[in-house]
Amino acid sequence: MTIYIFLGLGSLTSPTAIAAVNQREASKEVLYRSFAKLNDQSGRVWQVVLFKQVYPGQAQTVNLRLVGFPGSAELLHPQPLKITTPTGKVLTATDVFLDEAPAPTIGQYDFKDILPQLSIEPLVLTLPLPKNTINISVPQSVVQEWQEVVSGE
Repeated sequence: MTIYIFLGLGSLTSPTAIAAVNQREASKEVLYRSFAKLNDQSGRVWQVVLFKQVYPGQAQTVNLRLVGFPGSAELLHPQPLKITTPTGKVLTATDVFLDEAPAPTIGQYDFKDILPQLSIEPLVLTLPLPKNTINISVPQSVVQEWQEVVSGE
């Protein structure tokens, strides 16, 4: 019983990261993805999904999708996502939703050129809002999983 209590408490404090590979036979698409639930600075939970899509004969895409749960802040589109490293380096990822997102709490950003520039270290994602910003801290373990997802073939 004590082991279950410690395992349960550990899951409350560590971020969830799950990598998966899906292949759709009809379209020959291969989808690699990493899924994590991370909190912003106000304690609201966000789904953070990095995914790479590969189609035979086409260039691969790598996107980072951020999904806020109902009641989360509405994101401003089209605005870039800022990625800040521990050394203070700031990168920007282009907003994929140029006109309208599927929901106001969803953002998706092109990460194909961003990931090769990142070391395996914690990051801060800064999401644009109409009047301010939201910061989401990304632990080193999630960044490492992102690198593994993108390098997977």
